[in-house]
Amino acid sequence: MKLKPYTRKTFFYETDQMGIIHHSNYIRWFEEARFDLLEQIGYGSDFLEREKLGSPVLNVNCQYKAMTRFNEEIAIQVVVRECSKAKLTFSYQVVGTQDQVVRATGESSHCFLNEAGKIISIQRQFPELYQLLNEII
Repeated sequence: MKLKPYTRKTFFYETDQMGIIHHSNYIRWFEEARFDLLEQIGYGSDFLEREKLGSPVLNVNCQYKAMTRFNEEIAIQVVVRECSKAKLTFSYQVVGTQDQVVRATGESSHCFLNEAGKIISIQRQFPELYQLLNEII
């Protein structure tokens, strides 16, 4: 399955006093890109809501490589790096679409929780999703 990078323009409100995108926005962009990937494979927010699943962040990191400014278009490539029974890890690369300069890289790890807040095995409860995630690694 060929997944498209998530693209977006940066907004003025995302800038700081130096006129560059504030570092906290990259983590938000990771989330946007992650949900875009899940939508592309047919398991987006509608699925999570319908199944009453939570997917909390266990860990997130970001390495800042180059500045991003207001009104630039960026592409965020998301890759499923690891998918176990209870844990899912994504890696990210943020690139300027005009100059192809890598702006940031990062990674986030997640688990799945049921409505009661208990960790579930996606391999057992959603085998099709588990298999698909492992196919796109």
